[in-house]
Amino acid sequence: MINIGLLIIRLVIGLLFVGHGAQKLFGWFGGHGLKGTGGWFDSIGMKPGVTIALFAGLAELVGGILFALGLFTPLAAIIITGTMVMAIIKVHGPNGLWATSNGYEYNLTLVAVAIGVALIGPGQYALDTFLF
Repeated sequence: MINIGLLIIRLVIGLLFVGHGAQKLFGWFGGHGLKGTGGWFDSIGMKPGVTIALFAGLAELVGGILFALGLFTPLAAIIITGTMVMAIIKVHGPNGLWATSNGYEYNLTLVAVAIGVALIGPGQYALDTFLF
């Protein structure tokens, strides 16, 4: 059952990151695409916004794909953790912990899940298991 649990965790978290990356890169799922996301990054002082949006979107997309597949899981966890740490520092941190105040509660939860899975291992139903 542990392996099924790890698969569920990896799929849910990984695919949500894929979705967030697609929002930034392509404007899918209600996102604003590179131009819109880049404008927002510019507005919070992260310049050049479009370039940062590209890198953030790619990190979320690639990190999410790797995490969901259980492929290079430690690297996927580092990518996910890096994007969430930046979100905490640049956006949510000043608002405190709780999500009800646009705080970093959710971001911290994602960091804990990513690091936890990396330390435990991705489970039997992961590409890492078959390749390494």
